[in-house]
Amino acid sequence: MSINVYFVRHGQTYLNLYDRIQGWSDAPLTAKGRADAQRVADQLKNVHFDAAYSSDLSRTVITARTILAANVSDLTEPIQEPDFREEFFGFFEGAIGPDTWKQIGKADGLTRFEQFVDRYTLEGTRDLIAKNDPFHDAEDDHAFWTRYGHGIDKLRQFPDGSTILVVSHGTAIRSIISKYAKQIPPVAPANGSITKVTLTATTTDVDFYNQLTLP
Repeated sequence: MSINVYFVRHGQTYLNLYDRIQGWSDAPLTAKGRADAQRVADQLKNVHFDAAYSSDLSRTVITARTILAANVSDLTEPIQEPDFREEFFGFFEGAIGPDTWKQIGKADGLTRFEQFVDRYTLEGTRDLIAKNDPFHDAEDDHAFWTRYGHGIDKLRQFPDGSTILVVSHGTAIRSIISKYAKQIPPVAPANGSITKVTLTATTTDVDFYNQLTLP
């Protein structure tokens, strides 16, 4: 029993362009973001999807619609599933990225998100962000995986051999790599990149990660 899942990161948004923190905050796709969506649609057009999901944020919905409009399947609309949202950054939502990382990392001399990941891992960084949120709203690693893992478990319920599209978010997809594919460096995935995962009832195997073209 196995299920093929193509995870796609949404196209570039204005908050991506402006280097602002974007979790549950939403922003329109840029011209490049629309081109990202069209490029990945061209790559996946001959992959017949039995089901399609996105988060309920517009950047993933629009990217998913673009993919489905070019796809050989009869699907036209993704199922909008909040479980597939990006992690929630709480107080830091929409903040300027470099300023925020300097603030949180001041005691350690860290100034970039990647430095946090290198020192604390992606999971530890998520916990550190939550710890520094003065409103205590940001998701820690347990909260994130309780939600996102629930979404993945829904995919495991599909019939054997199903092929599913999930348009999700950069740090969320990166977290799949960090959790299930320790041999792959969990670099940030590009906008419009493709990651393929094979699911069984009990396993999660990453076939490839962060590809702009199908291998």
